[in-house]
Amino acid sequence: MKTVQESKTKQRIAIVLAIVAILVVARTFMTMGGPNSAPAPAAAPAAPVSSSSPIKGKLQLSDTMDPRLQLDLLANSEEVKYEGKGKNIFTAAPEVAAVIPKVVVSPLKTTPPPPAVYVPPPPPPINLKFFGITNTKGEKPKVFLSQGEDIWIAREGDVVNRHYKIVRISPNTVEVEDLLNNNRQSIPLTQG
Repeated sequence: MKTVQESKTKQRIAIVLAIVAILVVARTFMTMGGPNSAPAPAAAPAAPVSSSSPIKGKLQLSDTMDPRLQLDLLANSEEVKYEGKGKNIFTAAPEVAAVIPKVVVSPLKTTPPPPAVYVPPPPPPINLKFFGITNTKGEKPKVFLSQGEDIWIAREGDVVNRHYKIVRISPNTVEVEDLLNNNRQSIPLTQG
């Protein structure tokens, strides 16, 4: 029973709020000048910005903020002659014959230097360290290679770190091919 009374109370509150909202919107339209209202009266003209100041005795600025074009002031400004104290930049200067020195060409022909030949940079060195080899009977020899903290065990033909292929293994060196740069390098056995 309580829920029915609560829902009726909530409905009544919602209706009252809707009516208040409609009244507020209607009042706003009435004060702003709705679609059928008369235009608001124009604001009073502001105080003059500055007093009129004569320019060359004929032209004077208006004291009002009237945005209309004032033809009498324009006519006065057309009659004003501008005179400067310095040089007139709009008159042509007398042309001065410029003396251009003649270039003396050597009677001996000089040959231009040969064009520079582009030499591609060398491929980066393979930074693997060879520090051991295993020779067990019946198996191909394996080498121990390291790069930083990583260690690999590989045979001939294996690819290490998806970058280096082991081409040939000898007791003191390993020939490694860099697959990305197409570079071969022999890595000696390191002690330590």
